[in-house]
Amino acid sequence: MNKKPFKPDAEDKLSKKQALMDQRILLLICIIGLAAITFIVNPRFADPMNVVTIFGQISVVGVLTMGMSKLLLSGTLDLSVGNIMCLSGCVMAVLIVGNTEGTVGGTADTDDMIRTVLDSDTSITSVPVAIMIGLLVAVGCGWLNGFIVAKSKASPLIITLGMSQVYYGLALVITNGRFMGFKMAFEPLRLTRIGELVPITLFFFFAIVVITMILVNRTKFGRRIVAIGGNEMNARLSGINVDRYKIATFVITGLLCGIAAIIYASRLDAIKANSGAGLELKALIAAIIGGVTFDGGKGTISGAFLGALFMGLITNSMNLMQVSSYYQDMIMGIIIVAAVVISNIDNIRKEFGLR
Repeated sequence: MNKKPFKPDAEDKLSKKQALMDQRILLLICIIGLAAITFIVNPRFADPMNVVTIFGQISVVGVLTMGMSKLLLSGTLDLSVGNIMCLSGCVMAVLIVGNTEGTVGGTADTDDMIRTVLDSDTSITSVPVAIMIGLLVAVGCGWLNGFIVAKSKASPLIITLGMSQVYYGLALVITNGRFMGFKMAFEPLRLTRIGELVPITLFFFFAIVVITMILVNRTKFGRRIVAIGGNEMNARLSGINVDRYKIATFVITGLLCGIAAIIYASRLDAIKANSGAGLELKALIAAIIGGVTFDGGKGTISGAFLGALFMGLITNSMNLMQVSSYYQDMIMGIIIVAAVVISNIDNIRKEFGLR
């Protein structure tokens, strides 16, 4: 007996689409409003170089947000993405420089550290090979996370939180706890610009955003991970190999962590074992502000991108307005809580029967 798959009413589809669209429009209005206020206070905000700086500052978190968004859409999450990125970057640094170089704790003079690294010749392999190995490490970490989460059926929050500590420990071991330079290996990537203004790393970032949007919205893989996040049991009954798709989503996220490590290296030319601390929370918050929910199956990649942009804009605006660093974290926290509450206004209305 053939069973037709359950299809929501057209009205339900429309209401969900409108809710998501409203979320993005609301966030866009907030971005435009904040930009206008900042420009009035400090006209330097509109300087093209400052705009490029904003996107440069969010590029690493933005790439991680793309991975986190796919995981949330599939009904899971990964709190180790920051340390996966860091471990991948540390592996690249050790292969390029060697683990006998670097500065313990990063306390030495920066110029001395740079001279020490540049004058040394302890590299283990070439830069392209180091990059490939770093990416493979990140992909391997993603696969391991996905395999454990999918096969153990345990909470991904606890599993990935524990694995985050494992990756942090590995980064400490391979770097000997040192502040590692990259021997200017990524200097060509940092200096290459499009139109003499936009770094090519931003092109990579935007390309990843577009590819992620296409992957989620236009492919069978994207539709299936959203279906898994919406109702995992229904997805299983429909014949979807849930474990395989979950593992694949973690693997893609691991790859994005490796790419984020390359962007990070090109921007700072140095890394240490705790460089990724807090990035997973920023990526998670950016996705949630953008309308991607913990429920799974709800949200958009474009909304997640706007969430990352909004967070970067807040930081840049406070700096241009010369807000004291003592207040910045508090203000950021208040804005984030307010944005998340506003993004959940649709559920609040339903709870109180207002719609």
